[in-house]
Amino acid sequence: MSLNQPKMKIIAYLKPHCGVMAKYNLDFEDRDIWNDMSQRIEMVQKSGQELSPCVEINGHMLADVSGDEVENWMLAQGLVQRIQTSVDVPTDRGCSDEEHAAQRGEIPVQFKG
Repeated sequence: MSLNQPKMKIIAYLKPHCGVMAKYNLDFEDRDIWNDMSQRIEMVQKSGQELSPCVEINGHMLADVSGDEVENWMLAQGLVQRIQTSVDVPTDRGCSDEEHAAQRGEIPVQFKG
C-alpha cells in the first residue's frame, strides 16, 4: 500500500479463482464463499443477494461487482489514486453467467423467518 493511501478494511467474498485487489497491492480478508457455507451466508445477508464477487470496503458493500467497478468506487471515494499497472487477473468483469448459474444451484441459502 502506498504511504499516501488511507488504511482500508476490505473484505472480499470470492470463489478461490476470482481476484480483484492485485492492481493496488491492497491487503484484504479473503472470504471463501465457495468452500465455506458460513461465509456465503454472511455475504448474502450483507449484500441482500447471492451473486459474487462482493467486496465490502470500510463497511460499504459492493455487490456482484467487477474489479473495475471496485476500482472506480475507491477512486471516487479518494481511497486510492489511479495507477497504470497491469495484473494477471481480469478486472473488467465479475463472474461469468455460467459461474453465476453454477453458484446459484450449488449452495442454496435459506434464511430463518
